[in-house]
Amino acid sequence: MPRPMSHIDKPKIYSIAQVFQENPNLEIPDYQRPYKWTEYNVQQLLDDIVLNSDVSEYRLGTVVLHKNKGQNEADVLHIVDGQQRLTTISLILQALKERSFEDSKVYDRYKHISSNLLVSITEHPDSQYNLWKNYQRIKDIVRSFSDEIIEFFFDNCKVVWVEIKDVSEAFQFFDSQNSRGKDLDPHDLLKAFHLREMTDESEENTLNSVDSWERMNQVELAHLFNDYLFRVRNWSKGRRAKFFTKGEVDLFKGISLTSRENYNFIQPYRINHFFTEKYNNDMERKIDGQKMNYPFQLDQIVINGRRFFEFVGYYSEIIDGIKDTHDLGEKFEKNEIVRYVKGGKSHAYAILETLAKYPGRNRTGDRYVRNVFDCCLMYYQDKFGLEMIDKAIEKFFIWAYRERLVKSAVQLASIDNLGIGMESQSIFRVIREAKDVKEVLHTPLEGAGTARLKNLDEIVTLFKKLNYWTGK
Repeated sequence: MPRPMSHIDKPKIYSIAQVFQENPNLEIPDYQRPYKWTEYNVQQLLDDIVLNSDVSEYRLGTVVLHKNKGQNEADVLHIVDGQQRLTTISLILQALKERSFEDSKVYDRYKHISSNLLVSITEHPDSQYNLWKNYQRIKDIVRSFSDEIIEFFFDNCKVVWVEIKDVSEAFQFFDSQNSRGKDLDPHDLLKAFHLREMTDESEENTLNSVDSWERMNQVELAHLFNDYLFRVRNWSKGRRAKFFTKGEVDLFKGISLTSRENYNFIQPYRINHFFTEKYNNDMERKIDGQKMNYPFQLDQIVINGRRFFEFVGYYSEIIDGIKDTHDLGEKFEKNEIVRYVKGGKSHAYAILETLAKYPGRNRTGDRYVRNVFDCCLMYYQDKFGLEMIDKAIEKFFIWAYRERLVKSAVQLASIDNLGIGMESQSIFRVIREAKDVKEVLHTPLEGAGTARLKNLDEIVTLFKKLNYWTGK
């Protein structure tokens, strides 16, 4: 059940004039994304204002704010939702003042209204560029504004103003507002759930969690869940993992370490959690600068709240490293795994190099097989580190790419069957149950004797070198 929100002030309706007259302490917090609105968005907003100027009131949406303390302990209002729109409105306000409507009848009424919001915008280059481009466009448009349009903008354009004292509740409210009428991605639902689980966390920890999440590319984040985390966690248990849907999100909901339940199985997680906390908060860390990450395992029970966000960030970094091996170049050569296996006696370096360059690597079926290989590598590295990873790469290559050689069409269903072990032993199950790397490396595999498609000569050559080619 969602926890009730208890720190929300009664929503108000503010005109644009009231927004800036009554709230000079508006700020855009560091965790917010860059200013992304384009000239098209600006044009659309201004067109809407002009087209609706004959109505008594025009709503510009909802603004969600978190009451906070500033540098001098003065109250400030951090914008949680509505940043893009309020920033654009500030640009309109500035453009009207620069236009200097001294000759206008409305000048005296609005000349004292100003916005400090633009001062708090991040120096991110995207923000600065979009601000400049949009401001030029706005200046061109407001030159033609009549007194009536200016009055309508200040007095009749209004927003729903929601102030919330608790930061986790502010984000919860933001997510609930943005989910209305939208088909949210599963990872968005998980973000909302785990924010609700952070009511016992400090404001700093909550903001850091949101910041780390928002800094990730949201498309890449969706791929992280669908193509890697979901598949490994399911395949390792013999469960299908074609698509990560909203019906599967419970896979990433787990235990709360602050709950009253004192089940035996929770104790190891509590011990790891509080030991890590104690180590990182010890005064000696201010001297030696060391930091200990929570010892995550990919197939562990998820810890709700802050540890979930750390879990996602941790595995995002691992996958980013593996993706660096997808193309030859500087990132490939600097990759930790590549450097570890280069110059060794195994064929691991040749395998990684071949997978990054062979002609058929970008076909749909080949990309599916590469995903299986990457998931194996991720799961193994997570459990055993770099211990004998060169031999593990050989093993994963043979197991995954045999599927490419023996089938003319590799589909999503094909790799799903491979992952759960429908036709041969699942490497994911082997890794999950292994207590030693040798249990993984000694797994018997089938060879291949034919290549059903073109542009696989380099793959066949590697199969021959590894003695897994049964053809002529």
